[in-house]
Amino acid sequence: MANFTGATTPQQFEELLKKAGKSLAVVHFYAPWAPQCSQMNDVMEELAKEHKQTMFIKLEAEAVPGVSEKYEISSVPTFLFFKGGEKIDRLDGAHAPELTNKVQRLASTGGGPAVVGGVPKEELNERLRKLISTAPCMLFMKGSPQEPRCGFSRQIVQILKDHNIQYSSFDILSDEEVRQGLKTYSNWPTYPQVYVNGDLVGGLDIIKELAETGELENTCPKAIPVEHRLKSLINKCSVMLFMKGNKEAAKCGFSRQILEIMNRTGVEYETFDILQDEEVRQGLKTYSNWPTYPQLYVKGELIGGLDIVKELMANGELDSVLRGQN
Repeated sequence: MANFTGATTPQQFEELLKKAGKSLAVVHFYAPWAPQCSQMNDVMEELAKEHKQTMFIKLEAEAVPGVSEKYEISSVPTFLFFKGGEKIDRLDGAHAPELTNKVQRLASTGGGPAVVGGVPKEELNERLRKLISTAPCMLFMKGSPQEPRCGFSRQIVQILKDHNIQYSSFDILSDEEVRQGLKTYSNWPTYPQVYVNGDLVGGLDIIKELAETGELENTCPKAIPVEHRLKSLINKCSVMLFMKGNKEAAKCGFSRQILEIMNRTGVEYETFDILQDEEVRQGLKTYSNWPTYPQLYVKGELIGGLDIVKELMANGELDSVLRGQN
């Protein structure tokens, strides 16, 4: 199909964008090991049949690291939308209805800056409410605490660290809908943004002021010892999986394999993305004396990594272990 093709080099990618010209180009950053990417390629193929004037491009994210870094691709699948060689929108995750809506909307308009679209306002607001309440203190920033991607985010991370504040963070560069939607939801136009117990505290200037007046420690929760935090996370659910990525999008082959095994058991479990929290990522290795990921815990006890889980499955013991019957 002429309008559904793949690129293997940055040069091919740029040539395809030029070929698309002012027409819409949809670029799928994918990984061959991710089943959700394969499913979304099928969706792309069907969309290409319907939208013959739109160029659909597959691009293996890990094969073109320079391009992936340029466009801040941190997970797969991720879709970027271009017109005239300029990025006009973004979609993260395997959301076929949303991809379809964006293609239909963008293919029939003149492009322009990215907007929040494809998701009903009520649904988006509910998602934002849940994100804001993910932790007692939530920081919405550009990048991560380990790798801030703007000066303001870097400053606020340092202030929170200096005052021993316990918080979780969300990279607004990874999700255009959250990035745009949160501005309206909270009536606060810039980032970073700090929330405590679901309420907006403010941005960098407010946090600086609270720090200078000595009120920051009373406003934001103090960090608990890492050992206490790790123990709490391990016991958050009867079956806890610490991995790279999450149930919807594994970010390494080992994590993908263990997810497939866990999903076949039918046992309820929760996951924790160690890529989002360097303190947990490093601390858990020492706490449990297990140097690699993924790590599986049942009722607060370490079971092991992928090899152990495979062995238990081969021996027919995995189901009883996961249900705490051993």
